[in-house]
Amino acid sequence: MSQDVLATETNRRQLQQIIAGLSDGVILLDPDRSILWANEAALTMHGVEQVSDLGANAEAYTKRFALRYRNNHVVPVDSYPISRVGRGETFSDVLVELTSAADAERSWVHRVRSLVLADNHGEPESLVLIMDDVTDWASAEQRFEKTFAANPAPALICRLSDLRYIKVNPGFLEMTGYTRDQVIGTSAYELDVLEQAENRDLVKQCLRERVTIPQMQAELRLPDGGSKQVIVAGQPLELNDEACMLFSFVDMALRHKAEVALRQSEERFAKAFRLSPVPILICGAADHLVLDVNEAFLDTLGFPSGEVLGISIAQIDFIDDKNARIRLFAALEKTGSLDRIDVRVRRKDGGLIDCAVSAGTVTIQDRRCFLLVLMDITERRRTELELVSAIEEVMKDATWFSRTLIEKLANVKSVNSAQLPGGSFTDLTARERDVLGLICEGLADKEVAARLKLAPNTVRNHVAAVYSKLDIHSRSEAIVWARERGLFSSEWRPKGQR
Repeated sequence: MSQDVLATETNRRQLQQIIAGLSDGVILLDPDRSILWANEAALTMHGVEQVSDLGANAEAYTKRFALRYRNNHVVPVDSYPISRVGRGETFSDVLVELTSAADAERSWVHRVRSLVLADNHGEPESLVLIMDDVTDWASAEQRFEKTFAANPAPALICRLSDLRYIKVNPGFLEMTGYTRDQVIGTSAYELDVLEQAENRDLVKQCLRERVTIPQMQAELRLPDGGSKQVIVAGQPLELNDEACMLFSFVDMALRHKAEVALRQSEERFAKAFRLSPVPILICGAADHLVLDVNEAFLDTLGFPSGEVLGISIAQIDFIDDKNARIRLFAALEKTGSLDRIDVRVRRKDGGLIDCAVSAGTVTIQDRRCFLLVLMDITERRRTELELVSAIEEVMKDATWFSRTLIEKLANVKSVNSAQLPGGSFTDLTARERDVLGLICEGLADKEVAARLKLAPNTVRNHVAAVYSKLDIHSRSEAIVWARERGLFSSEWRPKGQR
């Protein structure tokens, strides 16, 4: 064996001993592209247990492992790192995603570089592939890429070493009208996102020191020659081991538009609130402190504003019935709105006003509030009472009215009686009305059965039907229900029972 061959083998054994324990993966090839040896780290990065599993040579390797670039494009076979080093090329930082042909579910991301070792005559003696497993880093970067692209806030990333933009998200492109090619690789001097910044000296200092740039207004030039007012902020970060600055933006035009719309809405509400002829009150939902009232409220109830604003509704005590006030706010808290609830309101001078109260929940300056509208129905109630009184007078001597007319008059009286429970008299059948009339005379079921010549069970069924239809539960409730509606007075009894 020649001295040169012995020297080569000795060198290789020494090289293998040196690199066997390295965390970087190392694959050694002969100049003829045969795979001679690989350390344990390289085998692990390929998901195999022995060197022969990599393939006998570079060609066999390309059939056992599929490679893609990070942009998901397939790496051509002649561009595989093992093919390139087989041609004697030296390169660094080639980033590829490797998948085993035997198990497509497993993949790794390698950062690969090459080394060509020459003999004493300058001829290639050993070809070396050195790889670093950057799978975890690539996964984190992929997550960042997805988050950055999905972020609706306009943003771009500038590399601080040369002040060139390396990433831009759709939000920035949509806001400005730039294309990706017009931004990526462009210098911050060409596309100055901090142009006309309100504190440009501070911006320059923050860039030099690579610290956070606080929010400030700036003017952003657009590709059509126009400009856009924005709020911009900068956050330092590292990307691919390079110092960068993440710029994020808020479109002032959108904010201004929203502020104008909100102000106009508030102005319309305030004008409607002030000019409404109907008394309106706004109070806090939690404490019932009066936040605002309109002029109609002050005029109708006779209170000066100083005795109302900032005072709780319980302290003002303008709702005549304390229990009615408690029930009203309990219902409002539960349902969020009320529609025309009859409430009697007391003026400052002690006079009483009948009101129909409607209420709803509103948010004012991030505070949950109740808005109460008081409709004065005193005149309407007086008219209704007069109508009821007239009906009662008519029904005192109803002998000459037909049954149908009496029932209609009773219904009118029922409709105009405030908040009476139960159904309508006309919901009852003729026989059920007769039974109700005899109940109002104080007759028991057996007596009703005898009077109407019915079986006791039939009477009990009729009584149950009456209770169900009128939403009552006892004979006493039935009597009260009928009397409140002016039914079955002494001058009128069911046919045949006068």
